[in-house]
Amino acid sequence: MKPEPAFLLHKRPYRETSALVDLLTLHHGRVRAVAQGVQRPGSRSRGRLQPFAPMHVTWVGEGELKRLRLMEGRGSAALLAGEGLLCGLYANELLTRVLPVEFEVAETFAFYTAMLEELPRPDGRAAALRRLEVAVLEALDALPRFTDPEGGELDPQQRYVLEPGSRAFVVAEGGIDGRTLRLLARGGWGEPGLAGPAKAVTRRALASLLGSRPLRSRELMLELAGRRRPPHT
Repeated sequence: MKPEPAFLLHKRPYRETSALVDLLTLHHGRVRAVAQGVQRPGSRSRGRLQPFAPMHVTWVGEGELKRLRLMEGRGSAALLAGEGLLCGLYANELLTRVLPVEFEVAETFAFYTAMLEELPRPDGRAAALRRLEVAVLEALDALPRFTDPEGGELDPQQRYVLEPGSRAFVVAEGGIDGRTLRLLARGGWGEPGLAGPAKAVTRRALASLLGSRPLRSRELMLELAGRRRPPHT
């Protein structure tokens, strides 16, 4: 196979000197593989297999678990620290949890790459994460439809919440007004004035894909923020 652009999403030790990895790749989506010998001291591949660092990889194997053959760096890792690093860890955990194995998500890969460029900048983080989340929801056919359960238009004067397990909105006190939801439906996910509603909608939409097990990255963000609500994830 030709070398495939990829990013490391998750890595854990495997046997004595190897690692089990989840990769986000351009043409094959999430790939699970064994990186043999990568935990060995002095391994050249060890330094290349790092989060947020662009790579080219190849693998072999017919089953769900592949074996990596080639890992080459193709640029410097994004320099993330503090909140930016936590946002990156959130994105990696989210993709590991919700993307099916070997399900092509080329557009998600593009938004992930763009997100890494924005995370070092505090004013770019929220919009970059929302765009990635929307790309994931769209790829998995789980993006809200911005209609009521019967398919009707949302009333600008009413307030709505996304119905659990559904892509439609239902009237609910304390929800998001229909006018704002209409703006989101037109692609306003990255607008500064819509940051709060956009986050509320994507979080509720992703909840049905994530299930009951909480995201560890979100819990870490809460701990480091003194139990305050995470600002972006």
